[in-house]
Amino acid sequence: MIKISLSHIRLYGYHGIHPEERITGGEFEVNLDVFFEPEGRISTIKETIDYTSLYQIVRQKMNKPADLLETLAQDIETSIRQNFPLIKQINITISKINPPLTNFRGRLSVSLVNNK
Repeated sequence: MIKISLSHIRLYGYHGIHPEERITGGEFEVNLDVFFEPEGRISTIKETIDYTSLYQIVRQKMNKPADLLETLAQDIETSIRQNFPLIKQINITISKINPPLTNFRGRLSVSLVNNK
């Protein structure tokens, strides 16, 4: 089994259920792991999962406002699976860096772990 990871991807987006989140936006961090079983020795990009394509999918989905981080994680997973049917497992964590909660210091995250 091979794991490909994209870690600490920082993106700006307009996600959330609070009106101010849709107006001012906020910073998000995405961590993504995908696991697949190669069909043999990997010697070309066509025999693996192209991490630049994974990044483009994450960026594209994060550019579309959503009310819930859960929705974003599911949309990212669906798109990745459509493009890379060899994937056996996907782990996605999306963190809201500065959630609009009074006196909250830290980050809020939603994780999706899905075995095919």
